[in-house]
Amino acid sequence: MTVFPPLFFQGHGSGGMIVCENFVDGQYQTSKGDYLPVKSPTDGVQIGKVYLSDASDVSTAVACAQRAFPAWSGMTMKARASIMFRFQHLMEQHAEELALLVVRENGKNLAEARASVAKGNETVEWACGLPQMAQGKLLQVSRGVTCCDMREAIGVVVSVCPLNFPIMCPMWTIPIALTAGNCLILKPSEKVPLTMHRVAALLHEAGVPPGVFQTVNGQVEAVNALIDHPLVRGVTFVGSSRVAEVVAERASRLNKRVLAMGGAKNHLVALPDCHVESASSDIVASFAGCAGQRCMAATVLILIGEQASLLEAVIRKAGALTPGVEPGQVGAIIDAISQERILRYIDEAEKQGVTLLLDGRGWAQAAKAGTWVGPTILLHTRADDEAMREEIFGPVLSVIRVATWEEALAIEASNPHGNAACVYTTVGAHAQFFETRFRAGMIGVNVGVPVPREPFSFGGLFGTRSKYGSMVDITGEGCLEFMTNKRKITSKWAFPEGESNGAGGRAAPLAEGGKKELDQGVRQAHAPDRASFVGAM
Repeated sequence: MTVFPPLFFQGHGSGGMIVCENFVDGQYQTSKGDYLPVKSPTDGVQIGKVYLSDASDVSTAVACAQRAFPAWSGMTMKARASIMFRFQHLMEQHAEELALLVVRENGKNLAEARASVAKGNETVEWACGLPQMAQGKLLQVSRGVTCCDMREAIGVVVSVCPLNFPIMCPMWTIPIALTAGNCLILKPSEKVPLTMHRVAALLHEAGVPPGVFQTVNGQVEAVNALIDHPLVRGVTFVGSSRVAEVVAERASRLNKRVLAMGGAKNHLVALPDCHVESASSDIVASFAGCAGQRCMAATVLILIGEQASLLEAVIRKAGALTPGVEPGQVGAIIDAISQERILRYIDEAEKQGVTLLLDGRGWAQAAKAGTWVGPTILLHTRADDEAMREEIFGPVLSVIRVATWEEALAIEASNPHGNAACVYTTVGAHAQFFETRFRAGMIGVNVGVPVPREPFSFGGLFGTRSKYGSMVDITGEGCLEFMTNKRKITSKWAFPEGESNGAGGRAAPLAEGGKKELDQGVRQAHAPDRASFVGAM
């Protein structure tokens, strides 16, 4: 069994709980307002409490970030990257501690928690290389005229993060935003604030100056205040489609840069030529892993033809899973509200005549403590069933059989989300057919959770319910683009003497021998530049 070490206190714990305060100006604050209990979904035990910030707390944090911005952005990118190197090392040193915090507050199994820490640190590693990737360009675009561009941080930015990945999702933006020269305020989910409470201390230990990285805990009031604050220049959000749309609209009305990632309804298409053993294992891991609480989880399996052996293998392997937090087990559902929502979808599907091939509701009934739902597989005959269309966010897989590839693509494309899709096949030409026709931003071939790894960026398809606001992705080059302004500079310097350089300046005369040797080239170089507006009317 997993052994949990003593929880992190740093002078803020009492009664066996973590007291999760805001981290502002390089230190944890002592607050007198309201707190919200933080309970472990695995057993329902209260493991901490989190402060609920108000607008005045937000103003304090933003003002501190704004004061820190000139000095931080004035450092070279190499200097900021060196701090990220130290932070990356601290993340490795404390990886197990952080993973156990993820297990405790989120309910993931230990293998999933460890992977989420490692994946988060992978983004930190990518950010360490920004001095080599963020270089601008320099080019002589006309005689005597050069153009260059350079990236500059946009200022104070905010990241509002979800409940399902307490450390990985914050790391999508934090290391890139900071290395680019921004000051970032994190609003973690009030349901899972403890891991990033610890990470704030590691960033400080790595050398991030006070005010450059801060946390503001809370709920809707804190989020609205962060978006509305006039000194906040950019907002990223990850969560449900409904809230993502609200966040994007609110920030856009204020003419702020915003990227809001919404939910998903990811489709798997299994062709008759797929490898049954590997495909079935991947399908189960995709829909039941992380208890189905991830925007990359499989939710719909479309079988081309009968494929009885594949479906039987999926049911058998999913049915053999057990509840718990050990590697290979299915973790808990985040809270009772989410558990009730998942169970309601299963109940309604059954009432509508959907066949239950595997019923996971028994886990909820059998659990003595915590919030659990077992892997559930529904067999549909209608593509417009509620469970086929809506995001359930739990370990529930809807299955439907169709006769043709075109029918499968029509079902996938008709869904308003556009995060991920996957095809299972052993034929390359078949894979290519679906790769270019799926309506999703991230495509898998025999990979049911097609999360791009650095240097490739993460993001669904713009124009769907999976992405609002900016068209860029939230990691990698997309995040760098979001977190910086690109300044373009065009320069012309007058020459003190000699011949005209054809752009309003004077060029130094060529030596006599060189003039003879390069006469033709000089004439070509001095031809009129009709596209130049420099000094011309």
